[in-house]
Amino acid sequence: MFGWEFPPHIAGGLGTACYGMTRGLARNGVDVTFVVPHAYGDEDQRFTRVVNASDVEALYGSTGSGADDVLSRMAFIQIDSNMVPYISPEEYDAYHEKYVKTGQTTWTTADPWKQRYTFSGKYGANLMEEVARYAVVAAQVARDLEGQFDVIHAHDWLTYYAGIAAKRVSGKPLVVHMHATEFDRSGENINTQVYAIERAGMEAADRVIAVSNLTRSIVINRYGIPAGKVVTVHNAVRFAEHAGAAPERGVKDKIVTFLGRITYQKGPDYFVEAAAKVLRRIPNVRFVMAGSGDMMNHVIRRVARLGIADRFHFTGFLRGEDVHKMFQLSDVYVMPSVSEPFGISPLEAMRSNVPVIISKQSGVAEVLDYAVKVDYWDVDALADAIFALIEYPALGKMFASKGLEEVTNLKWNDAAAKIKTVYETAIEENQKKTK
Repeated sequence: MFGWEFPPHIAGGLGTACYGMTRGLARNGVDVTFVVPHAYGDEDQRFTRVVNASDVEALYGSTGSGADDVLSRMAFIQIDSNMVPYISPEEYDAYHEKYVKTGQTTWTTADPWKQRYTFSGKYGANLMEEVARYAVVAAQVARDLEGQFDVIHAHDWLTYYAGIAAKRVSGKPLVVHMHATEFDRSGENINTQVYAIERAGMEAADRVIAVSNLTRSIVINRYGIPAGKVVTVHNAVRFAEHAGAAPERGVKDKIVTFLGRITYQKGPDYFVEAAAKVLRRIPNVRFVMAGSGDMMNHVIRRVARLGIADRFHFTGFLRGEDVHKMFQLSDVYVMPSVSEPFGISPLEAMRSNVPVIISKQSGVAEVLDYAVKVDYWDVDALADAIFALIEYPALGKMFASKGLEEVTNLKWNDAAAKIKTVYETAIEENQKKTK
C-alpha cells in the first residue's frame, strides 16, 4: 500500500482514512505493508508494517527501472505555491528553505546510480519531483518485496505513479483509491498535470475504489474510466480507544464549529456568511474556524468587514487530541463543502455527540440520515439550520443521539471487508490474464 501520510503525522483526512483502513484490513486477515515517503518512527505499527521510502536505496537513471516515463517527464517537477493545500504559509516558508533552496532538485539520466532520496512527505514547491522520485523508490520496494505481496494499493494521485511502477516491476494487480479528484479541489479550473496523473493511474489500475457514488460518477464521466472497474466503498470512523473527559468551557455561549482546510473546496466563505445571518438573530453564539489554507486571509478580512470579529475565532490547524477536544466543546458542527468526495469530519463530530450540518454536495450525505443537509450555496438555509439546532434544544438532542447511533454502525471493519473483496477480484482476474 502506497500512501503519502500516516498518523500521527497527518495534514488531512487521507492519513486518517488510511489508518482506519489498515486496522480494518488487519482484522479481515489482510497483511499490509504501508509505504510512506517520510516516516518519523512513531507511527502505530500494531496493525501494519510501515516502510520509510526515505530509507530505500533505489536505482536512478536506468532503463527498465519501472519508472522510466516518469523520469522522462521531470521537466515539470517544479510547481508553484498554489499547490500547497495542507500547510500554513509559515510552515511553507520553513519547508521551502529546507527542502528547495538547499536540496537537490534535478539529476541527469545519463548514468544509473543507486542513492537514497530524503522525502519531505509534505505538500510543497517541489511536490511533483517527490511524486516522480516516489515512483522510482516504489519500483525498488516492489523488487525488494518480490513474492511477499499479492496486490498493490495506491492512495490518491500523489502515489499513482508509484503504484504503476510497482505494477510494472512485479506484474501484480493494482488498485487505486480515489479520495478526492482534481475537480473537487479546484472546480473547473483544474491543474492539467494533476488531472493527467489521476487519469493515468486509473487507466493503469485493475480496479478503482471511489469513496462515494458522487466520486464514482466523476471518475466515470470526467475521466472516462469504464464503470465496470470503479467500485464505491464508503469511508468509516474509528472510535477513540480512550475517550478523555470533556474539556472545561470558558464561555457560556453556544459554539458552532467549522473544522477543515480553509480552501475553496471546503466552502469556508459560506460558513462566514451564514454566521453573520445567525448573529443578527441571536447574539450569544461563537463561531470557530479550525484549520489553515490559502483562503485564510480572505476569510479573516470578510469576518472583519461583516463586523463579527468579536464572535469569530480562528484556531489554526488542529491535530490529534485537539481535534477531539474541539468537537467536545462544540454545540453544532458545520461542513459546507462545495465538493466533498466523502468527508470524515462529520462522522467524528457525531461520534462526539454533536449534531451536524453538511452540504448535499458531499459523499457522506449518501450514508447519513441524521444530519441536516443543505446546498452549500444556500446561506439562508444554512443559517436557518444553525439557528434551529441552537434555539430548539430538543431538535439538537435528537440529531445528536440518533446521529451517534447511526455513526456507530459505520465501521472500518465493514469497509475493509469490501476492499478485501475488491482485492480478491483483481487478483483472480490478473491470474486469468497471466495464464
